[in-house]
Amino acid sequence: MDTSAALLIEDVRLTPVLIADPPLLNTQGVHQPYTPRLIVEVVTRGGVTGVGETYGDGVYLDLARSIAEILPGRSVTDMNGLFLIADEVGGGARVTEDLSEAGVDAGGLRGVRTAEKLRLSVVSGFEVACLDALGKTLGLPVHALLGGKVRDHVDYSAYLFYRWAEHPAGAGGERDDWGAALDPPGIVAQARRLVRDHGFRSFKLKGGVFPPEQEIAAVEALAEAFPGLPLRLDPNGAWSVDTSLYVAERLAGVLEYLEDPASGTHRMAEIAAARTGVPLATNMCVTTFAEIPDAFAHGAVQVVLSDHHYWGGLHRTRELAAICRTYGIGLSMHSNTHLGVSLAAMNHVAATVPRLDYACDTHYPWQSEDVITARHVFEEGRLAVSDAPGLGVELDRERLAALHRRWLDDDGTLRERDDAAAMRRADPTWVTPAVPRW
Repeated sequence: MDTSAALLIEDVRLTPVLIADPPLLNTQGVHQPYTPRLIVEVVTRGGVTGVGETYGDGVYLDLARSIAEILPGRSVTDMNGLFLIADEVGGGARVTEDLSEAGVDAGGLRGVRTAEKLRLSVVSGFEVACLDALGKTLGLPVHALLGGKVRDHVDYSAYLFYRWAEHPAGAGGERDDWGAALDPPGIVAQARRLVRDHGFRSFKLKGGVFPPEQEIAAVEALAEAFPGLPLRLDPNGAWSVDTSLYVAERLAGVLEYLEDPASGTHRMAEIAAARTGVPLATNMCVTTFAEIPDAFAHGAVQVVLSDHHYWGGLHRTRELAAICRTYGIGLSMHSNTHLGVSLAAMNHVAATVPRLDYACDTHYPWQSEDVITARHVFEEGRLAVSDAPGLGVELDRERLAALHRRWLDDDGTLRERDDAAAMRRADPTWVTPAVPRW
């Protein structure tokens, strides 16, 4: 069989799973005991299987199924064609119905969810799977298919969360030994453990949970405990402009950057115009190419946190990086509740970006379960870039099947991420707070 024939897609397998998630708090509520993810497998006529990963909520899964039906007979090299296919099938009734009310996407707290953002997130899983299959066929790592790596290791930041010791009674979920972190000493203790176990050299605190004074105190405690190490704070748009300016002034010289203190490009631009000396970062008001011109023209952000799920894959992440370089905007990478497949993809594309200005985010230390045979290992807060063909990861079939059985056994309650619903198990009166919250 010649190479071109071997690269034709013979079959596509979609496996939705539910993975354990700790009770991590954010401004909308708390993580559910289990989070949906989708594993995408593309099988070529040459017998090679490529793997990708993306969100597993129902609207993502429905669109993925529609794309999967069309892919057999097409080449894994036709990654641009994925967007045409997604546009063709993405206008179905389910997508339109589910996105008819604009609201915040709790799956990543990424601002308003739209049909276009949905399509990009689904395409990302297929694009990564195609790249993995292509790399395995050619004997090349994914980073080589993206133009080659410019670094052998990628730096990551410890992701700190306010959290409960366990999920509410009756909610189910897996137990862990982290304990609660609801005050500055708890956050510092959490940071010390992440440093001990993974060697991280920078820290990001998920804020928007408690009144700003409490979160300022937590950042100041981290600065005292880890002098000189970069610190970040992300309240997911929970603050007003005035509150954002107050926090920025209080933490000037302490924060590396302040991420999405307020919601919306124009609020962010108003904060930036005050020139507090604290750079503003985002993964909420700039998550598609269409959102770039307004944000950059108004100086709303100084750092964009890319995420290949948001932007439509690894090639488009590199396009974003080039635009940021052109406009002098800093670049880092956002994290969602990802498994090892997505982290591998993230690491490959991060290795190819010439100017990666900040350590990348990662939830990975919080995920106790995975679908790959060997978990990724951080050393000194860094992840080595694999030179093995494709992504350099292999699926653990037994574990994948077990996590899929969990999804099959669920009554539908956990197949959609809903942090507010999870919070109502502890507080039946909980309503998603209006923005700004403070």
